[in-house]
Amino acid sequence: MANESSSDPRLHKPLFDERLVRIICIGAGVSGLILAYKLRRSFTNVELVVYEKNEAVGGTWFENTYPGCACDIPAHIYTYSFEPKPDWSSIYASSQEIQQYFQGFSEKYQLQQYIKLKHQVSNATWDEVNGEWKVAIVHLDDGQIIQDRCHILVNATGVLNAWKWPDIPTLHSFKGPILHTAKWDNNLDLEGKHVGIIGNGSSALQLLPAIYPSVRKVTNFVRSPTWIYPSFSEPQRQYTEEEKLKFKQDPDSHLAFRKAQASGVFHLWPVYLKDSEAHKNTVFTLTQLLKEKLPSYLVESAIPDVGVGCRRVTPGADYLEKLGGEKTHVVLGEIERITEKGVVDGQGVEHELDILVCATGFDTSFVPRFPIIGPNGVDMRHAWRDEVKGYLGVGASGFQNYFTMAGAGSPLATGPMVMYELHADYILKMVDRYQTENIHSMTPTAAAVDDYIRHRDEFMKRTTWNEDCRSWYKAGTPRKVTDLWPGSGMHWYTVFKQEPRYEDWEWKYKGNRFSYFGNGYAYLELQDPTQVDWASFIRNEDDGPHLSKRAQIAEQASKKAVSKVA
Repeated sequence: MANESSSDPRLHKPLFDERLVRIICIGAGVSGLILAYKLRRSFTNVELVVYEKNEAVGGTWFENTYPGCACDIPAHIYTYSFEPKPDWSSIYASSQEIQQYFQGFSEKYQLQQYIKLKHQVSNATWDEVNGEWKVAIVHLDDGQIIQDRCHILVNATGVLNAWKWPDIPTLHSFKGPILHTAKWDNNLDLEGKHVGIIGNGSSALQLLPAIYPSVRKVTNFVRSPTWIYPSFSEPQRQYTEEEKLKFKQDPDSHLAFRKAQASGVFHLWPVYLKDSEAHKNTVFTLTQLLKEKLPSYLVESAIPDVGVGCRRVTPGADYLEKLGGEKTHVVLGEIERITEKGVVDGQGVEHELDILVCATGFDTSFVPRFPIIGPNGVDMRHAWRDEVKGYLGVGASGFQNYFTMAGAGSPLATGPMVMYELHADYILKMVDRYQTENIHSMTPTAAAVDDYIRHRDEFMKRTTWNEDCRSWYKAGTPRKVTDLWPGSGMHWYTVFKQEPRYEDWEWKYKGNRFSYFGNGYAYLELQDPTQVDWASFIRNEDDGPHLSKRAQIAEQASKKAVSKVA
């Protein structure tokens, strides 16, 4: 039984008094910025520092600058839900324009004050006695090691920030320029060169059409074919000045346009159910696209033998056209080795190249890139070596006061940008409880995580994600799906709009768990009575929220119907 001392400062404060909380966020990309914004908007008595390894905010959109790099989600819904940008230049925005959006967001809401650029977290260790994380950070300008501490640690590094070379013997034997799409050399001259591209994922699909006009020849090394969409919205094009002006001058029209695009993304979900009519129809449609865009000798080898969605589906109609172009040579199958002059394929044929580009993606395992040491010296990298055991994309059992933004189990294949906002909301609800109650630490229980994983694994059997292919949904392996949410984007959204399942968390308290009740006063009672409503519960009608989830959803649907009629 916890003891309560009269020296406990909470006993002299009103109910829900906010104690000082220090938070460290790792990463100032899409998720780190929204966390900082929401903290600044709603919280007081909080110290926040965001450590970012790059020279600017924006995460993957700052790092990736290869030719053709763009978001394959329509730009008007690749924004925070409340922060539209009416003047996007094109349907699918370039990485540079997206980075500028997040840079502008950071400056508009004065988030730079919290961010330390060119600072890379190298180690985090839990201090059980003090209920704090001890964090080591490297200042990348001079190599100095900085020590910091926090009550709450948020890992917002994302999944597309640790690029990887392909696992090919003698990769760096090549004597010409060799580079990765995520570490592009913008001074590299491709004019008149024979360029080899390893891979056919998202970056390769964007890179090949972008460099095609300037190169002499391009050889695309493809281990296995992938399904390619014509687009998720309409084909890529520039917005006219008239369209941009209308979006700016008519916010309601712009809002309706954004809602329609977001709804379209949600409606893709049934395609990933392998026995659905939507999936069968999509296979037929995309097969016809391949037949239409590719020369006949390529068609048969370009049709995947797995369902649509086993690998991430990417828009790439222009890629297909260039893949069948007279300057393109396609090599299917595994690569045997790299030589000084080029690439030897699985048939033993050497393909001589001037430049070799690895469009081979990222480490998407969700295993941390640096030591995160929990109680009893447990390193998360080792604990998750065989299987990532995250909780709903936001937590990790056995690692107290540790949260992730868009972690394993997020709707990365089905959800729009609001995912980052609702993850931030979830985490900050936990922070609020920590700040206003007598909590020492919190972590998801092992039982809750195990139950969630069992449900996820069973659910995935009905999806194309679970078929036998190498996918970044499976950390680039043919093993089981670990990275995705077990349901549609709307399913995820509905779950995360609810209160957190607090019963899934293990709570430890400092002293008496009820000492936050304080001196018997509510905070409202300490305000000027002429400025506050002490009787807000007195009403003329019952305008309170419905208490069942089904009724809440029905009310939401009826409001939408009314707005359509209006």
